[in-house]
Amino acid sequence: MVQKEFGDHLRSWRFTILIGIITLACIGSIYAAVTAIQAGVKSQQTDTTFLFLQMFTASDGTLPTFVTFVSFLGPLIGIALGFDAVNTERNKGTLSRLMSQPLYRDDFILAKFTASLMLIGVVLFSLGLLVMGLGLFVIGYPPTPEEVLRVLCFVIVAVVYVGFWLNLSILFSIRFRQAATSALSGIALWIFFSVFFSMIVDLIDKATTPSDTSSLDTQLGHIHWMLLLNRISPSYLFSEATSTLLMPGVRSLGPLTTEQVVGAIASPLPLSQSILLSWPQLVGMIAETMICFGISYVLFMRQEIRSRS
Repeated sequence: MVQKEFGDHLRSWRFTILIGIITLACIGSIYAAVTAIQAGVKSQQTDTTFLFLQMFTASDGTLPTFVTFVSFLGPLIGIALGFDAVNTERNKGTLSRLMSQPLYRDDFILAKFTASLMLIGVVLFSLGLLVMGLGLFVIGYPPTPEEVLRVLCFVIVAVVYVGFWLNLSILFSIRFRQAATSALSGIALWIFFSVFFSMIVDLIDKATTPSDTSSLDTQLGHIHWMLLLNRISPSYLFSEATSTLLMPGVRSLGPLTTEQVVGAIASPLPLSQSILLSWPQLVGMIAETMICFGISYVLFMRQEIRSRS
């Protein structure tokens, strides 16, 4: 079943169109990054310590960075692959035929998820290698082993991030019988977390900000609560995890007091420390994915499947 689902996705026009759009957007971000790096090197304003990683994070201002494109357009791949995973089978009458075979229900839902996640992994790894290859060809600067490992860790985090949206869309495909309804539900949540959620948190922040005369503990507590609210969004978790992996100079994802800053050595973190710093964000995205999959599994196991006459 996994092989069949994987092949069906590869041969679909929907997947081809999405990949074409995302590939063009990524090539544009590579051009903007190369332009920014070349301008910074000529003016001696660009740090060349991790120059190759800047292919993913730098931009000249005309287009967003590669990480931004993956964060914004990556969920579209997950939604497109999962919004009709179950309801289309049910509407066509093929679901009852599949369930009449010696096939467990959990194998069916696992095959749908596994095939789509494998395809997402192939796409994101291919895009990551495309950026690395074009960067090596254009700037002529080979990556260090640590930079290659950081890029691979970034791609793994991106697969988990897109996998969450895949699981969410599969959940909607089980809950709603119409494919259009499940697609609109997934796109609505994607827009909400990508655009409106940060606005809502900013409004809450402005309404609950303590006064300047408040104690340090009160102000730090407020900042931690706002961080906790922001981290409900998978997009925010993804941005925090990727910033630590692709920007070794990032040493903390929360507020630091003066006592914590004094005496700190201004140097990039090693890869192991960057992974430890981004580990809670990765675990949070995995937990959200598992929650969506668990709800999908329970709903599908409890649904009644009837053959259509």
